[in-house]
Amino acid sequence: MKATDFIVARNDLQQCKVIETHLPDAAALPDEALLVKVTRFAFTANNITYAVMGDVLKYWQLFPAPEGFGNVPVWGFGEVIASKHPGVATGETLFGYFPMSTHLVIEAADVTKRGLRDGAAHRQGVAPVYNAYARVSGDPAFTGKQGDYQALLRPLFMLSFLVDDFLAENEFYGAKRVMLSSASSKTAYGLAHLVHARGIKVIGLTSAGNSEFVKSLGCYDDVVTYDRVNSMAADLPVAYVDMAGNSSLREQLHRHFGEQMKYSGRVGLTHRSTAADEPELPGAKPSWFFAPDQIRKRAKEWGPGGVDMRFGAAWSGFVPRLDQWVKVSESHGPAAVQRAYLDTLNGRVPPDQGLILSLTE
Repeated sequence: MKATDFIVARNDLQQCKVIETHLPDAAALPDEALLVKVTRFAFTANNITYAVMGDVLKYWQLFPAPEGFGNVPVWGFGEVIASKHPGVATGETLFGYFPMSTHLVIEAADVTKRGLRDGAAHRQGVAPVYNAYARVSGDPAFTGKQGDYQALLRPLFMLSFLVDDFLAENEFYGAKRVMLSSASSKTAYGLAHLVHARGIKVIGLTSAGNSEFVKSLGCYDDVVTYDRVNSMAADLPVAYVDMAGNSSLREQLHRHFGEQMKYSGRVGLTHRSTAADEPELPGAKPSWFFAPDQIRKRAKEWGPGGVDMRFGAAWSGFVPRLDQWVKVSESHGPAAVQRAYLDTLNGRVPPDQGLILSLTE
């Protein structure tokens, strides 16, 4: 049996291709293994961050590819088409982390009514969330457009939720305003939605081309284009959440706000223009926000189900906005996947568009 994989060159993300790989027949699956057909997946700028950080954060090891290439992880849905696990039936729908492929073999472990994890040896050593699959057959929250929203935004909104929680826990480091770069990105406006609801002023930093979209969202108190950041008043304490990963912008903001820069957190790499050696900057020292650390901390403090319960409440307040904010675009086949990947990599996808893809024609 053959699978189709979309892979990218790890040292040059512009280089990509489609290959065929061999899959075991259903009868040849190991005990407790599942053969899953990847039915659809989301692709956003966040997936580009996975590729950029593939070596550092071990994303490349999750779905092995030929030497020098990587399979970019994506969030989406799969159908179990063969099962050697007595607790998992064929025809079930799983939601979780998949390769950009038509199929995946999962070594099912820790199977419960709600989910399972892939126990494959090469997938260990990463945050547990990346190996977990939810069993969502028949769940209306994971079907149709609601399912598309789950794939497109749920993982990003979890990051938004954790950054918001971290900032609130630290009383925003005394800041009266929070600035978000790449304000049109889904993670940024999810965070803006949450911070705004706390009564903290949120400033969206964006390109001139995206400024009207960012203003239309209604979750930013002010929208400033990158060429105007020095026009902002620098007399009050600020916190900066950097979704863009743009070294020159970070330096410009730190020098403009000086000691009023109370927090500078690096979350994303949408601009992919981070310098290897950055100078010492005035204000708070820039630091990476690592979501798994915050989720482990809160899981311990909030107890079983505590994170899920709080996240669920936040998600239910966010989803009603998405019909106005996101236009879902669905495409099928290797050529469509390649086009969507390159458009996202090169910043050609409009901010209001959500890409749902499948390698199957």
